[in-house]
Amino acid sequence: MKQLFLTFFLWVATACTLSSRDFEVHGPQGGIAIKVSLPEHFNPETDRCPMVVLMHGIFASKDFTPMPAIAKALAREGIASVRFDFNGHGKSEGKMQDMTVEKEIADAMAVYDYVKSLPYVSSVGFLGHSQGGVIASMTAGRLAAQGREVPSRMVLIAPGAVIKEACQGGKFFNARFDPADPPEFIRCWGFMKLGREYLLSTQKLDIFGTAEAYPGKVRILHGTKDSIVPMWCSERYREIYPDRSELITVEGENHTITRHLGKVTDLVVEFFKTAE
Repeated sequence: MKQLFLTFFLWVATACTLSSRDFEVHGPQGGIAIKVSLPEHFNPETDRCPMVVLMHGIFASKDFTPMPAIAKALAREGIASVRFDFNGHGKSEGKMQDMTVEKEIADAMAVYDYVKSLPYVSSVGFLGHSQGGVIASMTAGRLAAQGREVPSRMVLIAPGAVIKEACQGGKFFNARFDPADPPEFIRCWGFMKLGREYLLSTQKLDIFGTAEAYPGKVRILHGTKDSIVPMWCSERYREIYPDRSELITVEGENHTITRHLGKVTDLVVEFFKTAE
């Protein structure tokens, strides 16, 4: 909860700069703010290395735990990363109220295409936290269904597939609404707006059906003290990737990854380091 309030103030502090920013990547709502982290002493003109695309959760940003720590840890082991703000989040253009899962998938596709165009990138992995885990898994599945090259491997941290049931049940965090006829927007905690399009379209998502097309290896991490995303979400992902995934529960960890950040980060780095 505390981190969500901090994110809100980050938006306020940076909003005045949005219109003047130069963006290298664009999505449905405009420019996407990105941050590339390279290994120390890495020369992008002569060297090559793997890269991981980091996708944050709803109401978060690329500069929000656990993304910066993961980026730094990957860089120490010779792995680059790109983290970015989804539309309507952080320093990216667009409005939160206009955000949908499909638009976030389009953002992820745009960032993936950008990364694939970089000459120093030898392979690409995906990592998603919370709703970002849903986006990562569905984007990977879409790429596979389109016959395109897919990420080498993927990490899902507390993947928030519960968003579908939340919207179907008319309760998203502390906001309640009629799922058959939601209002123009709802307010979560009084200031985070989710629009009608999100509330309706999320009810119809085929999250697992889309995600299961991804053929690569998957590591799923979930804290035992997560009070936001239930464990069944990670267990369901484990089921759809039966021969190529593992579910690791992190004892005592919460949803925002603030109790055992080092352990979670180590598990992420270990997985990408052993990529074939």
